[in-house]
Amino acid sequence: MSRKLIAILRGITPAEALPVTEALIAAGITRIEVPLNSPDPLQSIAAMAQAFGAEALIGAGTVLTPADVHAVKAAGGQLIVSPNADAAVIEATKRADMQSWPGVLTPTECFAALAAGADGLKIFPSFLMGTEGLAAIRAVLPAGTEVFAVGGVGPQNFDAWRRAGASGFGIGTALYAPGRSAVDIAARAADLVAAYDAVMQ
Repeated sequence: MSRKLIAILRGITPAEALPVTEALIAAGITRIEVPLNSPDPLQSIAAMAQAFGAEALIGAGTVLTPADVHAVKAAGGQLIVSPNADAAVIEATKRADMQSWPGVLTPTECFAALAAGADGLKIFPSFLMGTEGLAAIRAVLPAGTEVFAVGGVGPQNFDAWRRAGASGFGIGTALYAPGRSAVDIAARAADLVAAYDAVMQ
């Protein structure tokens, strides 16, 4: 089963990339993004995609331009996540046959992103929208729209976000922080997966 969880590895280095990715996949998290403001992100993505591309959806976050999209594609990435909804980035992503998950916060941004071809929506930062805001927007989104909540989301409120209409979640510092050991990340990932499974299955 492909859990609707995206691990956000902001700040990861190429040296950490493979052991951390292996730990996440072993725990059951198979959607992984390396934000482009991390050290040497394309090097990390290339190594991760080569080693684990058949087992996980590897890609980049904080993708702001079509040029970034092309660079991630060249590195072997298959997932593009942005903090904003930029039609040019979404369109470049789909032309490259990659998954597009732009950041949105308003109904206008949600519908514009879907019209540009986004595969799903990333509510960011979700704590600004809140569960009531998501429930209101979910009521007008096309049926079947995938919506991931990112920012201020974790096991303590998975159920509230699920009831509001979240399809899945992006998890950053609760899972990974620079310097955290692969063993620590594995334990955090296992706890996160258990909490997700308890609520989302």
